[in-house]
Amino acid sequence: MKIYFVDSFTNEKFKGNPAAVCLPDVALADDIMQKIATEIGFSETAFTRQIDGNTYSIRFFTPKMEIPLCGHASLASAKIIFDSSKMDHIKFINRNNVEIFVEKSGNKISMQFPIYETEAIEVPRQMLEALGISAVVDKRYSPNNKIILIEIKDAAELARLTPDFAALVNSYTGINGVLITAVSNSEGVDFHYRYFWPWAGTNEDPVTGGVQTFLTKYWATKLNKTRLTAYQSSLRTGTMTTMLLADKVCIAGEAVTVLEGQFIV
Repeated sequence: MKIYFVDSFTNEKFKGNPAAVCLPDVALADDIMQKIATEIGFSETAFTRQIDGNTYSIRFFTPKMEIPLCGHASLASAKIIFDSSKMDHIKFINRNNVEIFVEKSGNKISMQFPIYETEAIEVPRQMLEALGISAVVDKRYSPNNKIILIEIKDAAELARLTPDFAALVNSYTGINGVLITAVSNSEGVDFHYRYFWPWAGTNEDPVTGGVQTFLTKYWATKLNKTRLTAYQSSLRTGTMTTMLLADKVCIAGEAVTVLEGQFIV
């Protein structure tokens, strides 16, 4: 099986978010895909197969479980397909039959993801303490993603967070992760964010595209603009642009391939 490592949402190697892209010739059993993802250990491993023409199936596995959508692994998969073909647009279909339309323009790859709503939620004090947060601007919940969104006031404070992950996991059950965000204090960037998900994946996801299914609309409403630039202030860092459409969110970024090889299944 052909396998690639791709750094997504960056134009520099060893930054952004690394994803593994697997191109199996035949359908693999779920438990085999999970074992491969666990073996690799990246926040996500994507498995994609051509269905017909420019249509591909795609599935995403963390080291712990399968998830329905992943932005950076979709970007990584598209990067490999575009680089190995003459196509400049493709369509992914995920396990829930959600269609992800992807286009290439120069070095940029843009993806159309669904828009998901958020609702008000109460966050326990134990979670805030585990995160190291003392003051909160807003708290929301994305039922489709099972992710809690917490807005804080200061992007510099966001970058300094060092959560107690053992305490964080014990502070809440039944979610996939918690996203912390703040309005930007940097020119050319609209908002910053970080994503912690020890419940379902790794402790921190370096650069997360899938959360834009609800985060872009959140900030588009607050900032009264539909085109946004997002910065993920993780250790590796990463940047993407997003645009709120009528019924989709467009996520765009670059990616760099760092490994190509054969996985013996």
